Amino acid sequence: MAVRKFKPVTPGTRHKIIGTFDEVTAVKPEKSLLAVKKSTGGRNNTGKMTVRYIGGGHKQMYRIVDFKRAKDGVAATVKTIEYDPNRTARIALVVYADGEKSYILAPNGLQVGQTILSGSGVAPEVGNSLPLAEIPLGTLIHNIELYPGQGAAMARSAGSSAQLLAREGKFAIIKLPSGETRMVLVACRATVGIVSNIEHNLEQSGKAGRERWLGHRPHNRGVVMNPVDHPMGGGEGRASGGHPRSRKGLLAKGKKTRNPKKTSAKFIISRKK
Repeated sequence: MAVRKFKPVTPGTRHKIIGTFDEVTAVKPEKSLLAVKKSTGGRNNTGKMTVRYIGGGHKQMYRIVDFKRAKDGVAATVKTIEYDPNRTARIALVVYADGEKSYILAPNGLQVGQTILSGSGVAPEVGNSLPLAEIPLGTLIHNIELYPGQGAAMARSAGSSAQLLAREGKFAIIKLPSGETRMVLVACRATVGIVSNIEHNLEQSGKAGRERWLGHRPHNRGVVMNPVDHPMGGGEGRASGGHPRSRKGLLAKGKKTRNPKKTSAKFIISRKK
């Protein structure tokens, strides 16, 4: 995976940095694994705007990705590596020995023609999914379950991975991409490797129009609003705006917002810095 920089022949290409798509091997997705994705424009079921700065964008179909990897002991061959408009990572189309097709998150280094497996007793190789109890300590993993059988919930975005640090009784200790260290049941599954598209964080749109294609509308700063619209608005001239906070008054820039009485707090060993 690499990124492309463009010559500044137009204002839109001056700062444009995008991926090369070298690893992508198919243009059209598998039809049987597509679902309709309705565009909301940030509105809820009553038509009220509940999320700002969303709207427009190109039409997209949702790719049904298998986050559970519950087809144990059946070998699957990687048929294609594809682009997914709904996520930052690439996805891989795999075909099982019994003919079933499925999409999975493609780990970095997964090749077309490679065979992958899931379940207990599987070798801890890139692309294989197995319980945390059987993964060697120090291994980089992604697609981690929080509860056995729930399906992957952690370390799913491009270039992200967690590290298995230790095992104590029925719990494994993992260090998450955020820097947080927490305990997860050893019966939970994870996939070996790092999520693909590792240089996604280097990409830049280059122009406002490309953001609009992705469905992002212009974002207004709170300090340029009136006091009736934002706690940081108002003032004569270019006023700084006071303490950084959200539109609803919640302090930003360092205030802890996690509920200390949350049930899962007992599984967190150290919080992210």
